[in-house]
Amino acid sequence: MNILEAYATFFEAKIEGRYVTLEHLSPLLKVYKNMFQISEIGTSELGQKIPMLKMGQGEKTVLGWSQMHGNEATTTKAIFDFLKLIAEQKIYKKEISEFLKTYTFYIIPILNPDGAAKYTRENANGIDLNRDAQDQTQSESRVLAKVFRDLQPDLCLNLHDQRTIYGFKNGKPATVSFLSPAADTKRSLTPSRKIAIQHIETMVGVLQGLIPGQIGRYDDAFNANCVGDSFQMAGVPTILFEAGHFPDDYQREETRKYICSALITLFGIVKPSATTSILYAKISENKKNFKDLLIRNVSIPGIFRLKTVAFQYIEVLEGSHIVFQLHVDEIGDLTSCFGHQELDVSGAEILVNSQQNYQVGEKVLKIVSKKDDSLLFIKEDKFL
Repeated sequence: MNILEAYATFFEAKIEGRYVTLEHLSPLLKVYKNMFQISEIGTSELGQKIPMLKMGQGEKTVLGWSQMHGNEATTTKAIFDFLKLIAEQKIYKKEISEFLKTYTFYIIPILNPDGAAKYTRENANGIDLNRDAQDQTQSESRVLAKVFRDLQPDLCLNLHDQRTIYGFKNGKPATVSFLSPAADTKRSLTPSRKIAIQHIETMVGVLQGLIPGQIGRYDDAFNANCVGDSFQMAGVPTILFEAGHFPDDYQREETRKYICSALITLFGIVKPSATTSILYAKISENKKNFKDLLIRNVSIPGIFRLKTVAFQYIEVLEGSHIVFQLHVDEIGDLTSCFGHQELDVSGAEILVNSQQNYQVGEKVLKIVSKKDDSLLFIKEDKFL
């Protein structure tokens, strides 16, 4: 059975969109308390409880955590898809039974509940928890470090989102990216890195058949303050997951499927075929070569050559929804850039907010071609 065809049987529809908080997760945690062991491993800086679920009773201990950055919830949604698959066992029953015998999986679905509520990368004190691995100045960092020490896991999963700016030379976006973090400045292939790389190659072996050309390898520059690098330094294989953009999927309901598919593969519930295998070093490295909107061949007063105007969405929390606000991001040749949406005005001038003069950083409500007054973009009351 194709994993995407089966996905509807374990897609967790109770959580969706980009804004996912502990309040959204609490009802599901109550449902699962009779199926999995759920504990409160500590509290956030603002006193919110940080939950952890445990499943399985195998010898291989795996520790994972999501929403270390509060505004990165795609992997959290994927985790709850995975939980539903394991809890209900409508499919892959034999494989799930083997998984539960082989592994003990601990998962922290939301490490930074304060940042999630505010839809910020940082925690309540404005600290990036993924730069706090050594100093451990924040309660959330200390909670994760204690769990790591207590469990002494065989494998760690560091689950994140990446921005829409990442893609590849082939013009496709980086929908899912992985990294086996470095353990030193030389980026040595330590034993723990090699194990993480083997797991990544296995997951890519399945994903390559689902989203060919859209799987990336994240930059492995060493930073001891990053949690993944820190755990790798301690000799524990650690895998960074990055949930990125899928075409027309700003809510990342498609991307979550591929993250969950990677987890299902990691734990041996599905297996890759030999025809889709790929070596880690051959996985394309992420490039910052995408914009949300490109308008090409724009005539700009006072500039002889035609230019490309690039626009990018900024995500803003309004009430309980994430609003995508378009801004002018860059003006230039941008020949090596791709757009998730591209328009060509063939030498016409454009008006941004009815103005001929516009600049980088300007919030965009409307874009019109000056040549024929055709509407190129208008802000709508929707959340992409």
